[in-house]
Amino acid sequence: MFKKSIKPQQTKPATFSEKVISWIKTIVWALVVVMILNGVLIASFVVPTPSMENTVMTGDFLFVNKFIYGPSTPQVIPLLNIPLPFYKFPGIKDPKQGDVIVFIFPGNRDEVESKEFQYYLKRCVASAGDTLQVIDKHLIVNGKEFAMPEHAQYDSNEPYHSWEPFHTFPPERGYSRDNYGPIRIPKKGDVVQISTKNIHEWRIFIRREGHEVSTDGINVLIDGKASNSYTVQKNYCFGMGDNRDHSLDSRFWGFIPYDNVVGTPMIVYWSWDTNAPIGSILKKFASLRWNRIGKLIF
Repeated sequence: MFKKSIKPQQTKPATFSEKVISWIKTIVWALVVVMILNGVLIASFVVPTPSMENTVMTGDFLFVNKFIYGPSTPQVIPLLNIPLPFYKFPGIKDPKQGDVIVFIFPGNRDEVESKEFQYYLKRCVASAGDTLQVIDKHLIVNGKEFAMPEHAQYDSNEPYHSWEPFHTFPPERGYSRDNYGPIRIPKKGDVVQISTKNIHEWRIFIRREGHEVSTDGINVLIDGKASNSYTVQKNYCFGMGDNRDHSLDSRFWGFIPYDNVVGTPMIVYWSWDTNAPIGSILKKFASLRWNRIGKLIF
């Protein structure tokens, strides 16, 4: 007897709409995977400004270790740059003096939050509970001078600007880039004495911690209740650029919450001139800095 052969069932060719849906699913899945890896282990960061030269250079592409300070759920939607609520897990260590850190920019001095999601790169020069002061460009932390990092620099041609005392943090203390503080870096549990005379210094800080601040002309009101003190809820650090005279940093916009610190750069994996014409691929590759590739960051 002969068995009847069974022909394989032919599938219908995918329609255009089915192909589109399939591509969308693939792209979404790829974005989810990238977001998870980016939040947990290693991320890529491009140095946008010269504030950390010559430790890192504008146009350096860095691999960033995000595990050391605590992995997190995704912080932003890739490509769209839309921030997401995120949870940060405990890390191996907290930021300490001397660490080069990548962090979520908390916003300018007078902003409760930044207008757009941005990662910044600075050096942590003081951590929670430290007292910091700059005297004639010399950085003093807890009474001891913090030596300039190996590749850090000053610019003797950069003059003092008369506008600085009006734009440094906190407002109205009159600090400048070269003479700053003394100021204590807030530590969780610190109790700050507040009044109508100094609340302008602390208003944005307290609002960033999630509270409403106002006055009735006599008292300071926090969440509608009269208060003469405020208990700090988070740990903070202070960031400065290694290119000290060309860096908008914590001297101008304030403290960095530990929760905002996402990682530390490890190595330069690519470097070129970001100002080279994008339309000319040859000029772009001609600007490649071969001597930067493979450089360790510390």
